[in-house]
Amino acid sequence: MTSPAVPDYRARSAARLAAVQALYQLEMGGDTVPKLLTEFHHHRLGQEIEGAEYLAADEAFFDDVVAGVSARRDELDGLISAALAQGWTLARLDRPMRALLRAAVYELVARADVPAATVIDEYVDVAHAFHDEKDARFANGLLDTVARRVRG
Repeated sequence: MTSPAVPDYRARSAARLAAVQALYQLEMGGDTVPKLLTEFHHHRLGQEIEGAEYLAADEAFFDDVVAGVSARRDELDGLISAALAQGWTLARLDRPMRALLRAAVYELVARADVPAATVIDEYVDVAHAFHDEKDARFANGLLDTVARRVRG
């Protein structure tokens, strides 16, 4: 009897970081999701860019997060908006934070195979790449609220 393949967690972490970058680029406009996925597959994931080595990413996981966020953006934005403090709107958040929250909430909603604690921890780590500690704590709190609502 064979066991199912265990995901490579480093490759998934790299996929999450790349997904946030791709979703940010998507929000900036211009590219379609298929074109963006192709660009990342050929020119970013696992490549060296300006002396920086990008880790090999779980491409299927990356594709799922980027395409899933794109397809379910309104639903995800509703869940994020419902978890914001009164008087706050999604538009008030900067684009990198919106991309991060959308990717994380997508995983909470659509990827039951990934524990909620893992999703939150991973995206708080991604938050540290783009934001200060205060913003990373904000992401942690918001994702914890959404996780309790969608996962029980």
